[in-house]
Amino acid sequence: MVADSNDVSLRRTLLNIILFLVFLYFFLLSIQVMAHGFKALGGAAAKNFLRPTENPFVGLFIGILATSLFQSSSSTTSIVVGLVAVGALTLNQAIPMVMGANIGTTVTNTIVSLGHISRKDDFRRAFAAALLHDIFNLLSVAIVFPLWMFTHYLDRAAEFLSSAFSGAGGVSFSSPLKMITQPVADQIGGLLGETGWLILLVSLVLLFVSLRYMVLYMKALVMTRAEVIFERTVFRTDFHGLLFGMVLTALVQSSSVTTSLMVPLAGAGMITLPRLFPYVLGANIGTTVTAMLAALATGNATAISVAFAHLLFNISGILIFWWIKCVPIKLTQHLSNFITKHRALAIVYIALVFFIIPFTLIYLLE
Repeated sequence: MVADSNDVSLRRTLLNIILFLVFLYFFLLSIQVMAHGFKALGGAAAKNFLRPTENPFVGLFIGILATSLFQSSSSTTSIVVGLVAVGALTLNQAIPMVMGANIGTTVTNTIVSLGHISRKDDFRRAFAAALLHDIFNLLSVAIVFPLWMFTHYLDRAAEFLSSAFSGAGGVSFSSPLKMITQPVADQIGGLLGETGWLILLVSLVLLFVSLRYMVLYMKALVMTRAEVIFERTVFRTDFHGLLFGMVLTALVQSSSVTTSLMVPLAGAGMITLPRLFPYVLGANIGTTVTAMLAALATGNATAISVAFAHLLFNISGILIFWWIKCVPIKLTQHLSNFITKHRALAIVYIALVFFIIPFTLIYLLE
């Protein structure tokens, strides 16, 4: 009788694992489909935004808007690297754009958090997890951007480092997640006639459904032991979290995906903001790998300098906030608590920060 009970329990656990993995795939697919939809809707516009400008503030907002449309800082920085390599952009024009790309890339995980909007407590935790990445990047830009404008330390240090790598051959690496999701996302885009708004609608339905069931089966598997599992393994120390975020993002080549993966875990109460913070910092480092590979492929010294500037910018943010993590965490908690009381403001926040404000300021300052 006990053996039968154990067999039933084992089968149920295996079924929960399989169903969790199925919905995890659909969740990752929804992010890829969403990116496809944004590209179909505004990809050409995003490429047109990545144009030379002597105004560093315009360059910053161009980076935000283009990346919000691309749904990938890796795409934006790789295109910027390519433009620098052919002489269409200078290093000083490119650096504000890659800073803006760091802000724009966080739109994906903020949209993902909306999947919890119908459940107040889950949404508060999920939105805070997404907002933490936003706040960190906004604070980093607020400090490093003016510091760079007055000292130009990023371009000087990047040029020094790139001198050792100029002429190096390119190394290519394919994201394993893209290999299993990109073909299906492309098929969905083709079936929907590459109609941007329709692809986005399908991606959001897929996102909300997959999130709901992924969290459901995740809770069934590890709810009672989740805190212990995370604390003893991945997030045992801040350094472990930083390293995990860095390595995972370097492999996946998308901080949008790796930070979005943590949103449902946070929504289910399995990860706290202090535990998540080092992981977010690591993801910011890991996402620079794609631009570095693209730069090495060009063999162009200035293009390699852009990639190093992106890396040094992210390291600068970490060096500042690693010791005062309470600042971004407290700001995140206060803002997420306020927005949770008026949940419609979450959509307003996304529209303003990632699209309306950057577009308006580009128009006014250019």
